[in-house]
Amino acid sequence: MRTRTKVISGTLLGLAAGAALALQAAGSGVGPGARGVTENLPPMDSSPITRAVPASQAGATASFAPIVKQAAPAVVNIYTATVQRQQNALMNDPFFRQFFGGGTPQPRVQQSLGSGVIVADIGYIVTNNHVVAGADQILVALADRREYPAKLVFADARLDLALLKVDTAGAKLPVIRMGDSDRAEVGDITIAIGNPFGVGQTVTTGIVSALARTGLGVSDWQFFIQTDAAINPGNSGGALLDGQGRLIGINTAIFSRSGGSQGIGFAIPSKMLRTFLQAADTGKLVSGWIGLEGEALTAESARLAGMDRPGGLLVTGVAPGSPAAQAGIRVGDVLRTVDGKEVADGGQLRYSLATEGVGKRLQVVLMRDGREQPVAVTLAAPPEVPARQVTPITGRGILAGVTVANLSPAYAQELGAGLPEKGVVVVQIVGGAPAARLGYLKPGDIIETLNGEPVTTVADVTRRLDAARIGFNRSGQRAECGLTGTGQFACRS
Repeated sequence: MRTRTKVISGTLLGLAAGAALALQAAGSGVGPGARGVTENLPPMDSSPITRAVPASQAGATASFAPIVKQAAPAVVNIYTATVQRQQNALMNDPFFRQFFGGGTPQPRVQQSLGSGVIVADIGYIVTNNHVVAGADQILVALADRREYPAKLVFADARLDLALLKVDTAGAKLPVIRMGDSDRAEVGDITIAIGNPFGVGQTVTTGIVSALARTGLGVSDWQFFIQTDAAINPGNSGGALLDGQGRLIGINTAIFSRSGGSQGIGFAIPSKMLRTFLQAADTGKLVSGWIGLEGEALTAESARLAGMDRPGGLLVTGVAPGSPAAQAGIRVGDVLRTVDGKEVADGGQLRYSLATEGVGKRLQVVLMRDGREQPVAVTLAAPPEVPARQVTPITGRGILAGVTVANLSPAYAQELGAGLPEKGVVVVQIVGGAPAARLGYLKPGDIIETLNGEPVTTVADVTRRLDAARIGFNRSGQRAECGLTGTGQFACRS
């Protein structure tokens, strides 16, 4: 049997839910008049980290027990139940219903488990979105065996984070100390706490194996801490601590051939978690917008830019009037650092922008004509221009049953999935549509041509409803589908 390497989430039953384009927050934040999440968060612990190798045998036999005793009470087990009603397909046929009756669908309860971290003593708990998405019931079990039913108050599938609230009847819960993930370094000690396989709270140790891991396909804002501390199914949503017991990440996924831990685990950085928690008060996470497009440097493009090695993001487009344009950034420039952090690809840039608020002034170092040049960029809210104009397509053409919309910086950020900031996107496809039956389109595809003519807005689509051929872009891969001269339907890439 051929063994495949794959990235999987750390829950017992895998990713629970999350359509690529159904990324709206579950719930509407904590609501007006309620005490907000932000005001209940403890301050971030930024005290210096002492790094030293053991100087004696006594140092080599040191224990992490004091750290675990302090942090473990703030790590919880999360149990979810989802009721699924199954309908016998035969009962959809009137002939069989006539003889056997309509029948009552028998409910089936699907159970799952994960972990979570208490971030505020009044009962706020953070976990992964895939742990609780779609759940009908959520139960939180503390390390001291207290149990509370929980409700989902805020979630963002793009980040794969969710915020729960339990009613403690006035009792104060133990809270994790929040650390600054940006200060973590490769080689630092890590401690992972969670509930793998449902065996109960478990502690494992390792080191930071890598930083700024991107391109894993786990969430839209790709930027993870990699650790070799053992993380297994059920650890999702649990705590990744530094050597002083401070939270630096939320364990989210593993890279595995077998489905179990193989020493490659990934955690969402605590700085991104902090951004998520601050957005809970409004019920919507809006990332700062800079208004440029780019691609990672290759050896050849680095040479043409006057650099002796690849390192940075080559600017391929700048939106007119955007913060990047106002700062004087031009096509052909190479972004080296943003706010002191190296930029190697688009994932790292998105992380830097997402963790800084709208209105924040960032220092950018770019390479132009072989020389480094500093510029300042003030982040703006992404504009929704053009209007999204969500439009269901009717009729009998190749797009019948497909809903399309105009992309904009704001709508692309809302939908996530790494979509571009302009073009026409497929938002939804009804079950009986030709595109669904033949499988040639998916939500998130960008329509580029109809009958060979360019498509840039929804108006272009509605003018060509009788088109027999469609060209589209799916995550950078282009294809064209339609009727051939012999009347057959075919696709080519």
